[in-house]
Amino acid sequence: MTGENSPSPPSQDRRALITFAWLWVGLPLAYGLYELVRKATQLFTG
Repeated sequence: MTGENSPSPPSQDRRALITFAWLWVGLPLAYGLYELVRKATQLFTG
């Protein structure tokens, strides 16, 4: 084995892309969950 398949740390470009992808999905998800909780609270508390 020469170690060709050993995992290497992600490069700076790859890390930026991963961060952008998480934000692209995470921010709308967080906003949607916030709105869900807010409207469910209104629904059940009147």
